[in-house]
Amino acid sequence: MTQEPAIAPAAPPAARRTPFARTFHGDTFTDHYDWMRDKESPEVRDYVAAQNAYCEGRMAGLQGLRDTLFDELKSRIRETDMSVPTRMNDYWYFARTVEGSQYGIQCRMPVRGEDDWDPPQVDPASTPGSLPGEEIIFDANRESAGHDFFRLGGMDLSRDGRWMLYGTDVTGDERYDFRIRDLVTGDELDETLAGIGGASLSPDGKWVFYVIIDDAWRPYAVRRHRVGTPVTDDVEVYREDDERFWVGVGMSFDERSVVIGTGSKTTTEVWMLPLDDPEGEFSVFIPREEGVEYDVSFGCFEGAGEDGADIPIAVVYHNAHNPNFEIDVIDMRGHEPPYRLGEGVVVAAGSPYGCERGDACEPGASARPIGAAYRNPANPAILQGAHGLAVEGIAIHRHFVSLSYRAGGLVHSALMTKDQAAADFLAGRPWSFRELNPPALDGDWDAYAQAAALAADGPEAGTDADASADGNDMVTTWDGAADDLLPGETRRLYTIGAGGNPSYDAPRMRYSFSSYTRPGELHEIDPATGEDRLLKRGVVLGGFDPRDYMERRVWITARDGEQIPVSLVWRRDFPVSESAMFITGYGAYEISSDPGFSVARLSLLDRGVLYAVPHIRGGGEMGRAWYEQGRRLNKRHTFEDFVDATVALQEAGLADPRRTVANGGSAGGLLMGAVMNMAPERYAGIEADVPFVDALTSILDPSLPLTVTEWDEWGDPLHDEDVYRYMKSYTPYENAPEPGEDGSPDPRAAAFPKVFVTTSMNDTRVLVVEPLKWTARLQAAGVDVVTRIEVEAGHGGTTGRYKQWREVSYENAWCLAMMGLSTS
Repeated sequence: MTQEPAIAPAAPPAARRTPFARTFHGDTFTDHYDWMRDKESPEVRDYVAAQNAYCEGRMAGLQGLRDTLFDELKSRIRETDMSVPTRMNDYWYFARTVEGSQYGIQCRMPVRGEDDWDPPQVDPASTPGSLPGEEIIFDANRESAGHDFFRLGGMDLSRDGRWMLYGTDVTGDERYDFRIRDLVTGDELDETLAGIGGASLSPDGKWVFYVIIDDAWRPYAVRRHRVGTPVTDDVEVYREDDERFWVGVGMSFDERSVVIGTGSKTTTEVWMLPLDDPEGEFSVFIPREEGVEYDVSFGCFEGAGEDGADIPIAVVYHNAHNPNFEIDVIDMRGHEPPYRLGEGVVVAAGSPYGCERGDACEPGASARPIGAAYRNPANPAILQGAHGLAVEGIAIHRHFVSLSYRAGGLVHSALMTKDQAAADFLAGRPWSFRELNPPALDGDWDAYAQAAALAADGPEAGTDADASADGNDMVTTWDGAADDLLPGETRRLYTIGAGGNPSYDAPRMRYSFSSYTRPGELHEIDPATGEDRLLKRGVVLGGFDPRDYMERRVWITARDGEQIPVSLVWRRDFPVSESAMFITGYGAYEISSDPGFSVARLSLLDRGVLYAVPHIRGGGEMGRAWYEQGRRLNKRHTFEDFVDATVALQEAGLADPRRTVANGGSAGGLLMGAVMNMAPERYAGIEADVPFVDALTSILDPSLPLTVTEWDEWGDPLHDEDVYRYMKSYTPYENAPEPGEDGSPDPRAAAFPKVFVTTSMNDTRVLVVEPLKWTARLQAAGVDVVTRIEVEAGHGGTTGRYKQWREVSYENAWCLAMMGLSTS
């Protein structure tokens, strides 16, 4: 196994071992480190300080590499920059960054007229607030003064732009203090909504609806506040008593209603209140049904009715009949409540294949492969034959309609004009969406032609030898890894989607995309003509050229026969053979690990590292079935997929086990602990960030933050013995090496990789006790572990961009050392 360079030797801190018996379902587990749960105790504080000192001593030899990585990262970023202005009501809003400043600065300029839809040209190098009409509305650098940690928890503005509601967190515990500022005078109102989860300001600036949090950190109730009155006069307008459900509140897109959304991991419900009666009673749109998720929005087809009348519509997104969701559009002319899910015209429907409830949608669907091609006569042409199809949402504006969906393990976006949508709706035919394809770079090795058939991508897609014969497919090229025999193709792997479109009346749609090796771009497209205009491309300094890097999607076969997509990224002039590999994953909560650009990643790629992302089950890359097969009593698939992907890449000759480092955070940290226990010989190093490694202990305790809401994800081990025993079979803490009764090392420890752990004292999602206990047990057993604990931070780590750059450089230096690349 690769050793790090000479580092001052030191013994890890010795933690007190005091037996604590945890007994459930006739099973007793002895935990020797449960005393660490009291993070405020002097003993725990001393232990944290000792671990940090030990970490710094062990990492001292990497100081030069850390500085080099930080300098590389900093040199590639244009530190003084700005976002493209976005129009909201009568102002253009944008954010600036200034060299030397940790945080962004929020600014605005007035529009030049009612028809002003072209963003103003603003010189990024100009001083914030110096341009004619430019106002600084929020400078986080000034607001954060005196705080080691600072995070903005939301910002809302009144329609006239005078009143700003904003929330801040200065500890990392995700409880925000919201205040109201008069942007005309700069004064703040007396009231503070302290320690809340989120808030929304009514368009007229007279009311705030906000969410309060219980002792378990669950957003559980909504209160109404009249601006300018004491907070003690606030009225509770909604309370959620089911502990599995979280509550949120906001304004509808048309700003006509206050909307309360409440939901568990598998069930949702929507309550609404017309804003013309802000002190009225909320009413439920459709009562909740266990296992059914839905959302609703309202709009209209302007002038599409008889004699040019508007046609009011409701757009309902739900999975009542289709587990991968469908979108229904309801003609609201003469339609009165109550409403039912499944009414209206189906605009798009996902694939039921492989889903637990798939048979209810189509006989035999549950038993079919997740990646089987799906066809539905109601679907647009671009969705026909898609693999792993999941419908994710639709947005209806005055001039255009956009659709978001997943297929072939990637996110897709489509567009059509509003007039065409109205015509298709009235004619009762499938809607005529067009796929959004990002423009290719001039001379790029991976060039788009007119219309890439992205929706048909899947395990049976062409190999690298396949090239475009008819001009309708993406060109694939030799990638330096053509002899590994893994099925797949080489091309840019994009994340693309509509975004930055807050104005209903905007004549053109903005969309953004990026890949693993191509910096993000913001475009604006005319829905009628298809004219595509680049608004901003991410700048990477220092001679960066995306053509120097390669991306590839391969498919590996998991031990149960499922085909798992894996994304690979590397520098073209480094042969992909027995490479050092950084492999990372998540695989939980139906969250997809989609392609995205990282400046810090370049320092790994430029040293010959192969970057790999297995899109493992438990995530949402291939739709709802992908999630279902990686949760509850199927959770082991998540860990097995990751290990099987690692093994496949190593045995195909792409990666060297002696130079492979794995990484994951939070639920991905649980993944790290599990795969390390399952296949320690496959990894030289494991980086686990804020790792959820003591999952069973936490999910057994309903008094802890988030526990009850998590039962839908992991199962309920408190009341179900099968769930208890299944979780105990994989949870990292219970299955980690443990010292003998005499304190001797565990013989298994010699085979384990080196481990680097990061955590934060104020983390409310994964309590600091979990990684602390895990560290203590592993170190006592003889595993080489270093742990870094942020004293002033939460689940997301430290704040401030330079601090974050230092942090990622610290972590990457350790990873490179494990790969034997610490001197390069």
